Amino acid sequence: MPAAPLKQPPAADRVYMHIKQGVLDRHYEGGTLLTEGELAEAVGVSRTPVREALLKLEVEGLIKLYPKKGALVLAVSAQEIADVVETRLLVEEFAVRRAVPAPARLVERLEELLEEQKRRADAGDLAAVAVTDRCFHAEIVKNAGNEILSRLYDQMRDRQLRMGVAVMQSQPDRVAKNITEHAEILERIRAGDAEGAAACVRGHLSWVKVLVRGEAR
Repeated sequence: MPAAPLKQPPAADRVYMHIKQGVLDRHYEGGTLLTEGELAEAVGVSRTPVREALLKLEVEGLIKLYPKKGALVLAVSAQEIADVVETRLLVEEFAVRRAVPAPARLVERLEELLEEQKRRADAGDLAAVAVTDRCFHAEIVKNAGNEILSRLYDQMRDRQLRMGVAVMQSQPDRVAKNITEHAEILERIRAGDAEGAAACVRGHLSWVKVLVRGEAR
C-alpha cells in the first residue's frame, strides 16, 4: 500500500509559524507592516486563519494589530533587552553554580553545542547560531534541577532568539566572542570552579547592557 500523505498542520498554525519564524530571524524586522492579504498569499491560505494567527502573536507581544491596516512588527526595545538580561543573570548565575560538579553528560552536551555553534557560525547562519547559543545556556539551566526555574527561562526563549540575531547583525564580531566566552564557561564547569563559571556567565551577559547604551566591547 502506498504511504499515506503527511497531514499538514491546521492553516492558522502554519500562518503562526510562518510569521513567528520571520520575526525571530528578522526576515520581518521591527517596524514592518504585515497585511492579511500578503500573509494569506505567502502561506497559501484564506484570510480567516491569518486573523487567528495574528491575534495569538499579538498576545505574545511580537506584533501590534491595527484594524483595517494590518499588523506592525514590534521592535525590540532597550528596556526589554535590559529586563531580559537582568532575569537571565539571576537565573543563569544560580544555575551554573548548581551545575558544579557537573555530570559527564552535561559536559558532553555543552561540548556538542559549542561545536555546532562553531559550524553554524562558519556557515554564516545567524539564526541557527542564535538557536545553539540559547540551547547552550538552557542546557545549564535545565541541569539545575528546578522545574519552575526552567519554565521561567523557557518563557524568554523567543525574546532571546530575536535579540541574539539582532545583536549579531549589528555587531558581527560578537559571534566569535560568544563562542570564546562559551568555551570559557565550559572550561570553568569542567574544572569544577562554580564561582569562576558564575563570573564568566556574568561577564558574558553583561556586555548586552553595554550595547544597549550604544557602546561596544
